[in-house]
Amino acid sequence: MATKWAQFVILAILLSIAPLGQAIPSQTEEAVDKWFKNLPHAKPKYEKLHFFIHELVTGPNITIVPVAKSNFTDKLSSRFGLVYVIDEPLKVGASPDSETIGRVEGLDVSSSKEKLTMLAAFNFVVTKGQHKGSTLSVLGRLADYSDNHEFPILGGSGDFRLAQGFIVFKVYSVDPATGNVIVECRAQFLHY
Repeated sequence: MATKWAQFVILAILLSIAPLGQAIPSQTEEAVDKWFKNLPHAKPKYEKLHFFIHELVTGPNITIVPVAKSNFTDKLSSRFGLVYVIDEPLKVGASPDSETIGRVEGLDVSSSKEKLTMLAAFNFVVTKGQHKGSTLSVLGRLADYSDNHEFPILGGSGDFRLAQGFIVFKVYSVDPATGNVIVECRAQFLHY
């Protein structure tokens, strides 16, 4: 039974990433070799992006789900050991009706025994527009719940290969009735 489940998971992952290969720059061995050989002569490109994350914690289309916790998570106010998986829409605007241009996929992990602190690891996946198929990888620590948080951009793929920079997250709005959150994002980075 476990073997069939593992085969299913691997197949699902492969099928979900297969369409991305059609939209990003060529990844053949020859194309990648050529890209790397030209890299010492390449000039970094500056990119500035502005978008909104729509986090839905209630309703039929929940975008953040708890998937694991420790035996003592419920005993600590910090929720240490709680793991969430996320798959949230990236939109051009704050309105729920604004165009979806990508997804934020990743993990939030409660990583401190002392206070509510989250380790966040995200991939921003562009699904529409000029950079379709490209990704940005972000890793950061959310230690206080102020309005602005700066996370480093550690890398990227597709049009954003070797991305380095930062992204600032700002809580744009919280629906008090549902708990759903809209987060404004401003990314600035260099890539090749």
